[in-house]
Amino acid sequence: MYLSNLQRKIILESYFRSGKILFEEIVKFYKGRAGKNIKGIITKSLERLMKKELISVVAKKTPHKLFIKEIKLTTFGRQLAKRILNQGQKLPLKIKN
Repeated sequence: MYLSNLQRKIILESYFRSGKILFEEIVKFYKGRAGKNIKGIITKSLERLMKKELISVVAKKTPHKLFIKEIKLTTFGRQLAKRILNQGQKLPLKIKN
């Protein structure tokens, strides 16, 4: 399953904080790194994670917009976070024969 760097960050942050994180904490982390519409980008990313059933959210939904307050990992999300942690970082090793 492909996940963007933002989605991996959200899943791992939730995992390290015992499965629960506030939406505003994610926005604060990315505040100076992206353009004007950072809340929209994060919201779309969270909606995609919800469709994959990796997270559940506490939110208020209006006919036009979704106001997310809190993000929780599902059991499948916790399993995926463990897999991401076990995967490790790819090292640029060259093996000579």
